[in-house]
Amino acid sequence: MPRSVRVRPEFISQVKSALPRNGYIRQTDLAEYLQISQSTISSFLNGRAVDYLNFREICRVLGLEWQDIADLTTDLTVESGKNIFSSPLVGTTEENNKETQEISSSHSLEHPSGQVPLDSPFYIKRSPIEERCYEQIHKPGALIRIKAPRQMGKTSLLSRIIDKSHSQGDCAVILDFQLAAQQIFVNSDKFLRWFCSSVGLALNIPNQIDDYWDLAEIVGSSMACKAYFEEYLLPTINKPLTLGLDEVDKVFEYPEIYRDFFGLLRALHEEGKRREIWKKLRLVIVHSTEVYVPLDINQSPFNVGLSVELPEFNNKQILDLVQRYQLYWDETEVEKLMMLVGGHPFLVRLSLYNIANRNVTLAQILQNPTSVYADHLRRQSLILTQQPELASAMKDVVLNNSAKLATVTKFKLHSIGLVKLQGDNVLPRCNLYKQYLQINL
Repeated sequence: MPRSVRVRPEFISQVKSALPRNGYIRQTDLAEYLQISQSTISSFLNGRAVDYLNFREICRVLGLEWQDIADLTTDLTVESGKNIFSSPLVGTTEENNKETQEISSSHSLEHPSGQVPLDSPFYIKRSPIEERCYEQIHKPGALIRIKAPRQMGKTSLLSRIIDKSHSQGDCAVILDFQLAAQQIFVNSDKFLRWFCSSVGLALNIPNQIDDYWDLAEIVGSSMACKAYFEEYLLPTINKPLTLGLDEVDKVFEYPEIYRDFFGLLRALHEEGKRREIWKKLRLVIVHSTEVYVPLDINQSPFNVGLSVELPEFNNKQILDLVQRYQLYWDETEVEKLMMLVGGHPFLVRLSLYNIANRNVTLAQILQNPTSVYADHLRRQSLILTQQPELASAMKDVVLNNSAKLATVTKFKLHSIGLVKLQGDNVLPRCNLYKQYLQINL
């Protein structure tokens, strides 16, 4: 497989129309969601070569079959990880020889964007979390809750739980709430119709929602949704269904919807304790922030089931990843990197990818951090620019090294991944963010 791929010319208009059809008004919206540069999105949409893994990930999100539209006739080189803000990097041969060894093929490296592929040699387990999730998903009526800030590995873990469900013979579906069009969130009725229809579509089952939704006028949308699952979806597949719900905190913004939807999820989980049909449903709920919306404890799915909070990588896990990238490091180099980015999984992988790919050395990263992290830092800064109240709060955090903030503000900053929480105090997640935002806020 070539390292880089382009859209065939006859499909360019099709891929451009897929952007708004999937709820992305601007290229920057898709770039922010995938955590890749806007220039990569622009190149993809205009038929220029992009990294093979980025090409496949963009196609996945836009609902395109990458094999159908890819031009695989040429192997073009795509540069990644270049220094954007500073002068060109200069490194000695001795430095490069010390920090990297010859890698047999660039195909062995994966650009760290989006979900870590199931067959990736660069996925780092955070035992015993995976083992507990795999054990739990075997149980009838299981519910797993995965919480962590952005880019901490939630979706990668979710995909592995879903794969485990497939391997045990279950049907399995992932719904990403970030991909739901804005008009879906008009009211609870429309949202629950979308929810039922999306699950049926993913299961490749004919849509019969109208046959059941007459009930909504009499018993309400939640009961109509429950009936659709109980009387149609679950009997039709006639096997357990694992339903992965990714980025559910998107629903927190809509009070009418979150009360009904989360109350329904809790009710379905409780039904699984009493009735055989509902024992077939296993739920995996993924969210980036603490649940800051008011929910009755008896109607909340966030206080039952197995709770999983993904931590940052520790020294041992980073050293393991270093070895997978075939780098000649010991604990001293690991500690130097952690002084800058902590154990942030994405930032660690981005660092090691660029070092292993000979774009930069560790010494150069430490001297000029924006050489590698410029795109990522700009995206984080853009999020703050679009939400001035968060920018103001983050400025307080980085200038004072700690801050006491309103609960919702604190949790939103934490969900973005910019801060860590220590009791009532809020601290910058890592020195990289602190140094950059001190200058750029």
